[in-house]
Amino acid sequence: MNITEIAPDVFRLSLFVPEADLQFSQFLVRDDEPLLFHTGMRGIFPQVREAVEKIINPAEVRHIGFSHFEADECGSLNEWLAIAPNAAPVCSFVGAVVSVNDFAARPARGMNDGETFSTGKYKFRFVKTPHLPHGWEAGVLFEETNRVLFSSDLFHQSGDVEARTENDIIGRVRETLVSYQASPFADYMPYSRQTERNFQKLIALAPETIAAMHGSTFTGDGTQALRDMHSVMREVL
Repeated sequence: MNITEIAPDVFRLSLFVPEADLQFSQFLVRDDEPLLFHTGMRGIFPQVREAVEKIINPAEVRHIGFSHFEADECGSLNEWLAIAPNAAPVCSFVGAVVSVNDFAARPARGMNDGETFSTGKYKFRFVKTPHLPHGWEAGVLFEETNRVLFSSDLFHQSGDVEARTENDIIGRVRETLVSYQASPFADYMPYSRQTERNFQKLIALAPETIAAMHGSTFTGDGTQALRDMHSVMREVL
């Protein structure tokens, strides 16, 4: 498990799975009430827990966030709820109602669009993004102090790439999207009538760091990166 501090108190915990040619990244925010964004699959729970232990006591995790109901997003949610007695899932209101509250050992905090919460020094805004990257319950978190966008599958890049970069990653994103069109995952990410509206909401946040689940974290002009991401999706999908 590779551990990289991508912004003050924000740690990327990433594991490369050669069989999938893909990195799976979780993000830990160290604060008074620590937040873990993505749990990873149940199968990698021991590695993720061990990585978290190098930064904080895992039992102190208070918020467990994710974009949508999927194994790499929240597969080990119940394992985390078992070792962190004060933790609660954080997801969209729709996600809580239709999936998470039935699956999870404790009820989720179902967030509405634009709703915020604090972990101490840091403030998080939930942005509802239905069907972006996928799933009607999808949403992302934006940390307003460091301006970090936890983008889930947006900016997906295949391969064992660098943990963090200031270089343009859109070329790699395009290659990954194109390659998926010729695979069983061809319908991995839709382009719908809502896509542009969702991107406009993200562009308005003006992030300075984009923490992608799969591939390098990007630091730089997040506004332009999001515009470029939208253009690539419109072109390829």
